[in-house]
Parts: sequence; C-alpha cells; structure tokens
Amino acid sequence: MVLEPIPRRRLSSEVAKDVESGVRFRYRSIRTPRARAILQVQHQISRACRRFLDSKGFMEVLAPIIGPVTDPGIRGAGTVVVPFYGKMYVLMTSMILYKQMAMASYPRVYSFSPNVRLEPSASKSTGRHLAEFYQLDLEMANTSCDEVMALGDRLLYEAINSVHKECKTQLEQLGRTLHLPPRHLPRITFTEALKILADEGFDLDPKAEIPWIAEHHLSLFFNTPFWITDYPYTSRGFFYLVDDDRPGVVRSMDLLLPEGYGEISSGGEREYTVEGVTRRMRETGDDPQKYGWYIDMLEEGIPPSAGFGIGMERLTRYICGIPHIWECSPFPKVPGIP
Repeated sequence: MVLEPIPRRRLSSEVAKDVESGVRFRYRSIRTPRARAILQVQHQISRACRRFLDSKGFMEVLAPIIGPVTDPGIRGAGTVVVPFYGKMYVLMTSMILYKQMAMASYPRVYSFSPNVRLEPSASKSTGRHLAEFYQLDLEMANTSCDEVMALGDRLLYEAINSVHKECKTQLEQLGRTLHLPPRHLPRITFTEALKILADEGFDLDPKAEIPWIAEHHLSLFFNTPFWITDYPYTSRGFFYLVDDDRPGVVRSMDLLLPEGYGEISSGGEREYTVEGVTRRMRETGDDPQKYGWYIDMLEEGIPPSAGFGIGMERLTRYICGIPHIWECSPFPKVPGIP
C-alpha cells in the first residue's frame, strides 16, 4: 500500500562522525553490548534463512571469492583485480554467473556469498553501502519472476518473524519495535515507481536504474517491504532475460525496504542461450571474449533460471533499525575509509 511519506531518515552529523571512528577502532566497539545484540540478531537471520531454504529443497553451495570474470552491472562501482598464477582475476562483486553454472548440477541452490565493490567514497553518506559485504544468493531452475518473488516474500517473513520471536531482548536493547511484513508483499512496476517519484519532483531517466536518493525517497512512501518489477532492459546487465511480449522490458525486479532504508535485493529471470547473451553483450558493450568459460558453458546448455541476492548487512540494518550499516558487519569495510 502506498502511504503518505514517512519522515525522512537522515544520517545525522553525529552519526557520520562516528562512522570513521567505529570502523577504525572496531576492535573496541565490537566489545559493546550494542554490537553483541546486532550480531546476535544477524546470526538469527542467517539461521532462519538457512532453515527456510533447506525446507524448500535448496542446497547450499560454497561461493567463489575470485574468478576471471564477475558481474559487470554494479552501478559504477570499481572492482579489485589481483594476480592469480599468471592471470589477472577479480574479487567477486556478485556470484550471478556462477549461480547459473550451479544450475547445471542442482535445480535449487543458495549461498552466503562474499562480495567486494569499490563504491564511490560519497556513498558512505547513504548509510547503506559497504565495500565488502555478504549476500544471500539463491537461484532456481525453470522458475519465473513471479515464483521467485513469492519465495522472497516467504523468506523475508520467516527471517523477520524468527528475529521477532527469538531476539526480543536484543531488539529491546536496540530500541527497535519490529513489525512483521505481510506474507504477500506489494508490487509496483518500474513505470509506476517513476510516476510516484515524478509527482515528488524527481526528473529521472526512464531507461536507467533508479538512483539511490530516489530509491530512498520512494521507500518513505511504504510501511512494508515492496517489489519494483519490469525494469527497462537498458538498465540491467546482459544476463537478464528480455520479455518476448515487451521487447524493451527485462524480467527483473528489486526489493525495497520501507522507512527510507531503500533497496535490499535485485534479481530476475536469466538469459541462458549463447545467442541471447551475446546479443545483449553487444547492446551493453561487454566483450564476449572476456567471458570465455561462461560462453562455453552456455554452448553446452544450462536450464533457464531465476533468482535474487539479499544484502545480509542491509537486512540486519533494517531489522535492527540501525542508522549506518557499518555496525551490521563484524569487520566493516566502508567506502572511502582504508
């Protein structure tokens, strides 16, 4: 349900000053009851997610840390390149390509995958960006966006409900009143999202991703997590499937949190044919020769699939009601703070 805007959640100057101190002296702040409470909640979130996915027939796989290629569609963030036995490899920014590989072995997989993205230093002020973070990545073979969103609805409910039941003391200590989301989350289209934002004075490119500040503002209109669907194909990477019935739209979605916390998850249906991927690479400007093993894999055939990734620290931040995400990582790496 779209509501009147909730008061904007700002990062106060006092909190902003505490970020650098907290990151640099984490060996001190991690000793506090507050840090212990946040990490206990995060542990419960992970337990609940594993329990739910295991019950739905998923298999946990170990995520890669480095590889010859990674997800190129990371909103302008930089990658870390390292020498690896005579070749240059990159630290993972997302295991999306590797989840597709896993589909050749098992039809439902998940992983708590580490990622490194060199976000612009200015993103420190958003309160929701880390340079090193973990995603709960999952993928399902022969699945649609609708089906994977329905799974995401239930997964989010189970995680929040589990914390609500098992971490009452920690939530009270953090001053967080936690409300359970509906079992079926609202959905709006990308076009509808732009209309809401246009009415609020935002003049946005209808062919590009919604900027962070606009996502933040949009999420102030909701009192529950919600999905945005039907993104323009020009806003997404080559691995998203273009809708045959709507050539300018990809079968992709984002999950946003309310109260100004913004985007927590991206996903969708995957392009899985050589022809489709190379055509999309030509459109996005990616070089197929960089993706040798990936193209070879597609030539041998993999099933169609859909999935998403949820930022674990972002989910922890929302559930705990934390102003800045650095507190939601035991060993935080924040953009711009070496």
